[in-house]
Amino acid sequence: MYDSGKIIPGIILFVGLFTFPLWSNLGKAAPAPKPELPKTEKVCVMDAAFMKTEHMVLLNDWRDKVVREANRVWVGPDGKEYQMSLQNSCMQCHASKTKFCDQCHNYAGVKPYCWECHLEPKENM
Repeated sequence: MYDSGKIIPGIILFVGLFTFPLWSNLGKAAPAPKPELPKTEKVCVMDAAFMKTEHMVLLNDWRDKVVREANRVWVGPDGKEYQMSLQNSCMQCHASKTKFCDQCHNYAGVKPYCWECHLEPKENM
């Protein structure tokens, strides 16, 4: 305890520098993205609230059923049948990956692995 005059300020300095990224951006959240919604009258397979939070669970479920069970038809809660296909179902309405998918994925800092197997849609800019 002979150097307590140096240790305590050193600990305070260390804690301050270590936590600086947390408190320096406090209250400065980026605005939520506004993805470009489809201009069609077609209804999505599920409601918007579900798709915002659970779309990856649905897509993973579809992938497992198609690949492991060879089942390509999904019946929605409305009783309508849909083809379980990212490219032939989802991308028919949500055609722009950069204007729709990438808006939220970049905001959330996630990198989905969809395009490791699926063809990335060509953008018409």
